[in-house]
Amino acid sequence: MTRTIIAGLDGSPSSVAAADWAAREAQLRDLPLRLVNAWEWQLPAYAPSSGLAVPAPSSDLQRAAAQQLLSEARTRVTRLCPGLRVDADEIPGFPVPALLQVAAEAELLVLGSRGLSKVTGFLLGSVSLAVLTASERPVVVVRLAEQVERKQTEEDVAVRTTPREVVLGLGLHKPAGSVIEFAFDEASRRAVPLRVVYGWTLPPYYYGGALMPELNDGMVTQVRRELSDVLRPWQGKYPAVELRPQAAVGGAGPHLVEASRDAALVVVGRQIRRAAVGSHIGPVTQALLHHATAPVAVIAHA
Repeated sequence: MTRTIIAGLDGSPSSVAAADWAAREAQLRDLPLRLVNAWEWQLPAYAPSSGLAVPAPSSDLQRAAAQQLLSEARTRVTRLCPGLRVDADEIPGFPVPALLQVAAEAELLVLGSRGLSKVTGFLLGSVSLAVLTASERPVVVVRLAEQVERKQTEEDVAVRTTPREVVLGLGLHKPAGSVIEFAFDEASRRAVPLRVVYGWTLPPYYYGGALMPELNDGMVTQVRRELSDVLRPWQGKYPAVELRPQAAVGGAGPHLVEASRDAALVVVGRQIRRAAVGSHIGPVTQALLHHATAPVAVIAHA
């Protein structure tokens, strides 16, 4: 497998933001960047209300539009990251299967999100969500920053959004080493601390630390010890990374969303599921994809 960072483009502002992020990531990893666009249009499976069908553009027009989009994106990221090797390819086929195919060959696939809809409450477009839930390679979803939406200058955005840490959402029940290593590696490359957030729930018989302070102290100590035991081997492998463990009472989702405000990246895992039906991402990842302000890396694992 050729090691490369791939960014999927669809012409939306969020996909441009994803390409910019992917270019910086490729530069950090000293890897080439590949920009791709799946140019074949997928027609809706319903009839228009007017009763008049809208024909899809010809293949030649679709390919020409894809080539122009990729050319403009390549010029932009080359200017953003001088010296970076950038390839650009239009790939035939519908977006989801085409992106899944190229993702299988990538070190990392980067996609844009459309922002949080005030009407529906959904963050991802159907293509991004479908790719995210089916890919077995790491996928990063980049949300268009509010500062960019307000069309402030790139310098203003950089000053206001200088990242201070990478954030890892970690479960202590069968923690996945590939997810932990990805987060440590990202923090190491950026020379920023790694915040590890673990959400834990009080047992049903617990009615307040004020009534049983010794039980409260014992539980907190146990959770911190378990978290330390899981992270110790990775601290040895990445000794330069400053670790900031955070054992938070309650679900991890709200804590991760809050931590995303000042993060360079939030990293979570997704267990690979072969079932044809049912959710393929957990509630914590769902919360992040809806509300996180930082890019979210979803790492598939067994």
